[in-house]
Amino acid sequence: MSLQAIIYNEDKLLVLDQLLLPYERKYISVSNVEDAFAVIKKMQVRGAPAIAIVAALSVAVGLKHLSEDADAKEYVINSFEHLKQSRPTAVNLFETAKFMQGIALQEGKNCRNKIIQEAERMLVKDLEDNHNIGTAGRKFLLQHYKDKDKLTVLTHCNTGSLATSGYGTALGIIRSLHESGNLEHAYCTETRPYNQGSRLTAFELVHDKIPATLVTDSTVASIMHKIDAIVVGADRVTRNGDTANKIGTYNLAILAKHFGKPFIVAAPFSSIDTSLASGSQITIEQRPPIEMTTITGPIITDSNSRNLEDPKRVRISIAAPGIDVYSPAFDVTPANLITAIATEKGFYTQQTNNKYDFS
Repeated sequence: MSLQAIIYNEDKLLVLDQLLLPYERKYISVSNVEDAFAVIKKMQVRGAPAIAIVAALSVAVGLKHLSEDADAKEYVINSFEHLKQSRPTAVNLFETAKFMQGIALQEGKNCRNKIIQEAERMLVKDLEDNHNIGTAGRKFLLQHYKDKDKLTVLTHCNTGSLATSGYGTALGIIRSLHESGNLEHAYCTETRPYNQGSRLTAFELVHDKIPATLVTDSTVASIMHKIDAIVVGADRVTRNGDTANKIGTYNLAILAKHFGKPFIVAAPFSSIDTSLASGSQITIEQRPPIEMTTITGPIITDSNSRNLEDPKRVRISIAAPGIDVYSPAFDVTPANLITAIATEKGFYTQQTNNKYDFS
C-alpha cells in the first residue's frame, strides 16, 4: 500500500509532515486556511497536485465550521487569494483557486455545499488521474523500447504518493512499470538542496520494495549508459511545452538529449497553463539561503552505520559563513528537450512545428 500524504475524513484534514521524513512519521492537523498556508509555505506538504488539494480541502474544512450567518462567498474568495501567496510557481493551486472562486461568484452566499463537494471530488479524481498518468507513461516507454522487456528509469525530486493524493505522477510511471513486471531498476537523485529525492522518493521506493538506487545529482552523466529513460514531474507546463520543475531538471533534460534517451514529463492536465505562451513567463520561486547552507537530520551512531543515536533532528552548517546564495526552487526545461508529456488523457509529443498541441 502506498503512503498517504493527505488524510481527509469529513471535517478533519491531516497532512504528513514531510520535513520529518524519512525518520519520523507525524501528521499535522490542518483545521483552517492559515494552517494550510503554513504547511504549504514551509514545504511540510509539497508537490503541485498535493498543494492544490490541501488548499481546497482546507477551505472545505473552514466552510464546515463557518457560522450559518457568515458570507461563504466572501470567505471562499478571500481564502483562495490568501492561499495563492503561499507558493507562486505551481499552476495547480492557481487553477484550483480560479475554479473555486468562479463557483463562489456564481452561487453567491449559497456556495458552501458546492465548494465542499468539489474539494472532496478533487481528492478522489487526483488518485484516478495518477494511475492513468502512470499507465500512459508506461505504454509510451514500452512502445519506444519494443525490443526490451525491462527498463531502467531515473527520476528527480519527489513525484509520488507524497506529492499527490496517492500513487504519483513520474513515480507513478515507475510504479506502473514495476507492477507490470517491466521495471529492471529505478534510480533517484538526491535533489539538492532540499533533498526530496534522498528523503522522500527513496523512502517511497523502499516502502514499496521497488529495486532502486540513490545517486547524487552530479552522478547522473556517469550512469547514463545504464539508463533507458528519465521521468520527471512538472509544476507548470506552458502552451508551447516548456516545463517548470524542480531545480536540476533542465540539467537532466540536456543529458537525456546528449545520450539519446527519452525524457518524459508526467503531470496532470491541470498543470498545463495555456495562458502562458512559454517558460519565460513563469514566475520562479526563490528559496531561503538557509536551505542550501545547512542540512538537517538525526545523529547516527558512527560513520558506517545508519542506526540513529538520537532521533531528534539537528541543523548543521555546510557552507562558508557570509557567502551569497542563489537558490531557485525550479528551473524551466525548453520543450525541444522533452520527448513526451504524459497526462491522465494520454501522452503528448511534439508536432512538426516542434510545439505541443494540448487542445
